[in-house]
Amino acid sequence: MVLALAASPLASAQVPWPGASWPTAAPAAQGMSPAPLDSLDAAITAGRYGNVDRMVVVKNGYLVYSQRYDRDYQSISEGYQGALGCGYNTCEEGQEDDAYNYYSPRVHPYYQGREVHTLQSVTKSVAATVVGTALTNGEIDSLGAPLLSFFSAYDTQDADPRLHEATLVDLLTMRTGIEWHEQDRPLDETNTTLQLEHSDDWIQFTLDQPMDAAPGEKWVYNSGGSHLMSGVVLDATGMTIDAYAEQHVFGPLQIEDYHWKRTPRGLPDTEGGLYLEAAQLAKIGYLYLHRGQWNGQRILRASFVEEAIGHQVERVNRSGWGYGYQWWRLDRDGVAVWAGLGFGGQYLLVLPDHALIGVINSWNIFGQRVQNVLPAFLDTLLEAAQ
Repeated sequence: MVLALAASPLASAQVPWPGASWPTAAPAAQGMSPAPLDSLDAAITAGRYGNVDRMVVVKNGYLVYSQRYDRDYQSISEGYQGALGCGYNTCEEGQEDDAYNYYSPRVHPYYQGREVHTLQSVTKSVAATVVGTALTNGEIDSLGAPLLSFFSAYDTQDADPRLHEATLVDLLTMRTGIEWHEQDRPLDETNTTLQLEHSDDWIQFTLDQPMDAAPGEKWVYNSGGSHLMSGVVLDATGMTIDAYAEQHVFGPLQIEDYHWKRTPRGLPDTEGGLYLEAAQLAKIGYLYLHRGQWNGQRILRASFVEEAIGHQVERVNRSGWGYGYQWWRLDRDGVAVWAGLGFGGQYLLVLPDHALIGVINSWNIFGQRVQNVLPAFLDTLLEAAQ
């Protein structure tokens, strides 16, 4: 790790640290070709990738590209109604401000007209970061700790005996063995995550699910498991995860504006409830790029970072991607790519070999047939960096 860091582009020069905002530079000044970025920007503007809202690129600690794309979500959402909610001028009284009304322009993708954008499942990567911070601060003894030791306040007497063998590592790598149907079901009442979001107690709902494997045996994408991180941090620190993040992560990184949705029991939603502005989200990538230290302050153990963005599980899908601690590995042609990915088109990409971070926010949930911007974005970053 030391050799890799010493060889990185960031080690050869004075490292810039953003305050509330990033220092800026032209792409060429940081060794990037602007042409691929401009080409992608033109394609987004032309509508090829649907409702892309924001694109941000940080190279060597400098914001080198930042574009906003204005979308009229009142018009886009009007008339939509279904399992995901109801759109503008379509809702009954009180529905429009429901935190889990995904069609509501008052709530999604921006929150109440602010700059903060829904991150959806990129929230999982940020929440895992907060778990790692609690570990670094000694409030979690070990990632080998039994998962259920953090949930003594919940009813687990009828839990499958195998669940008692699950650890925090199993939780972070989505291998608890809990049966969960999310990626193999449509967005309807058969989808376990929609059932979760309609339940009164998300943690108890998740703990009550049957098991279909022993812990560590099988990888299954499980947003309910990701929400258990909220309960873990509360039990370990005595603070809700948003309050703990504000003190120990967001504060040092000077992330000053955010919104974190809460479940009916009042816990921050760690499966998909965080909203951040795109350039602020890029700071999370920069923290990992620097192996968990921020301007001289240790936020995460370097060993946790290596594990979190490592290949803890190989080839979890048809694309051959790997998975770490709520982080994806999208490596391309020998180039390491760490990623947070979220519903609707939320992407945080970190290319450590190039000291490069990219963020895309979108809201492609309205049934339009458009190209996914993720492959194009990754191709663009690689082309521009080389």
